[in-house]
Amino acid sequence: MKDIDIRTLKKRSVMGIVALSTRTFILQVIAFGATFLLTLLLSPATFGVFYVVSAVISFLGYFSDIGLAAALVQNKEQLTRQDLTTTFTIQQILVVVLVVLSCILSGVIARFYALDNAGMWLFRALAVSFFLSSLKTIPSILLERELKFDKLVIPTIVETIGFYGVAVYMAWKGYGISSFTAGVLVRGVVGVVAVYIIQPWQIGFGFSRPVLKRLLKFGVPFQINSLLALVKDDLFTIYLGKALPFAHVGYIGWAKKWAEVPLRLIMDSVIRVTFPAFSRLQHDKMLLTKAIEKAIYGLVLTMVPISTGLVFFIRPFVDSIPKYEKWIPAIPSFYFFVIAALVAGLTTPLTNTLNAVGRIKTTLFFMVLWTVSTWVLSLAGIAVFGFHGVSIALSILSCTIVLVIAEVKKTARFSFLSQVWSAFFGMAVQSLWYALSIRFIPDVLLWFLIDGAVGVILYALSVYMVDKKRIIEFGLMLKGAR
Repeated sequence: MKDIDIRTLKKRSVMGIVALSTRTFILQVIAFGATFLLTLLLSPATFGVFYVVSAVISFLGYFSDIGLAAALVQNKEQLTRQDLTTTFTIQQILVVVLVVLSCILSGVIARFYALDNAGMWLFRALAVSFFLSSLKTIPSILLERELKFDKLVIPTIVETIGFYGVAVYMAWKGYGISSFTAGVLVRGVVGVVAVYIIQPWQIGFGFSRPVLKRLLKFGVPFQINSLLALVKDDLFTIYLGKALPFAHVGYIGWAKKWAEVPLRLIMDSVIRVTFPAFSRLQHDKMLLTKAIEKAIYGLVLTMVPISTGLVFFIRPFVDSIPKYEKWIPAIPSFYFFVIAALVAGLTTPLTNTLNAVGRIKTTLFFMVLWTVSTWVLSLAGIAVFGFHGVSIALSILSCTIVLVIAEVKKTARFSFLSQVWSAFFGMAVQSLWYALSIRFIPDVLLWFLIDGAVGVILYALSVYMVDKKRIIEFGLMLKGAR
């Protein structure tokens, strides 16, 4: 990869965020629309089975990589063929071993969770799709290092349409959990084909001990971080599948899914760009500081109005749809998950900063803290509040963002409050409007949409009124990247 100058880096970073955000918005409209149909057609227990089995595969997926992919992205130097083949070879050896073990142990896992035959085949299908996904690693790294996110998002588009199209159709036909099985297989195949068309890479095998040693210096701490994230999230979900009824796990999955709409619409796109972009800026603290502030400002500006709308309209939305009242027990969890998701959207670019500048041990410390705290607080919360205890625990943990801010300021002297205050002022105005208006509008979906749109407009006007200069600068930055 040729070195990217600062001007090109800035332009590609903003273009990447814009491209990812616009395409991701369309994708997430499709995804959440399809999820709505699936949660309408399938029972909470069926949704819970998919949630748990997916977590099992994600946990096993940790062992398919020892941090080499992240090391390639973070690497300051130009990548060599030896770097790529060494990474690919080690990863594929690990993946094949895990897939074979998964298939062999699928019966044992099915008995452990009391899954029926359809549940066992879903597990096997996810294992196969996990192998297919591993084939995309090197082409994705090449695109990511060049910050060509406009191309990198295309396979995701194809995968999303393939998965949800098949899953919804089969759920409509009454196939139950098998709807997910067919969907994940289609997603795996079309994703691999798409990424190799966009970024051809001649698959090759090889091994270099010096290359491996160099990559492991960053990769091992990064992977330990990933392991802790899995213990915190996926392993905990695996535990919930045994400790709680699948219906309760389904409620948790439903609440978390909808509460994280802003993360999927906005944060995923920004985060995908910040790690490689910040890695390229790690030598220039002034530019890095500006990049951090712009990332936080853009995230909070766009995530806050969506989160606010979700909080006020989730209950009327559920009440207005026949046969959707089965999800009402999950709504209290939803409110707490919204808090956790909003804070997570602002915390992630900060931990990405620490990783990008090589402070992987600091993020490791935070991951240990979050992992231990998640288990302790969630288990205590479940004992007191039932399945709602999980969301309550995560909302409490969101307070640790102050610790992350303090650590990042040791690297880049950015101002956090100056980036977020105008958005929260706008949120107060938007919330006041909803609190007053929602009592008087008819219980009809169209009126909810109109009222929601008015609230967003008031939010935008409020932010513009108190932060006009920065809004104009932000708009010019986006325009200049085209």
